[in-house]
Amino acid sequence: MAQLVTRVEDELAAAVDQLVKAGVVASRSEAVRLALEQLVDRCRREEIGARIARGYRERPQDDVEIAWADESSVRMIAEEPW
Repeated sequence: MAQLVTRVEDELAAAVDQLVKAGVVASRSEAVRLALEQLVDRCRREEIGARIARGYRERPQDDVEIAWADESSVRMIAEEPW
């Protein structure tokens, strides 16, 4: 397992310490791990979204695909037991 060493402002460290004290995270290390995991996940999701959007721009849906999606949506709604 890799180890990362960083410095943060005193105010941020104090805020993290409050999270530890409140039981939100078990330690400073856990807080940093969670934050990094969320950052990496957000960036990954943004990249996937950008690729999907680029795909639709490069190959827009045609009228047949749009009609099929509309028909499927109408059928799904009609099947709901509201």
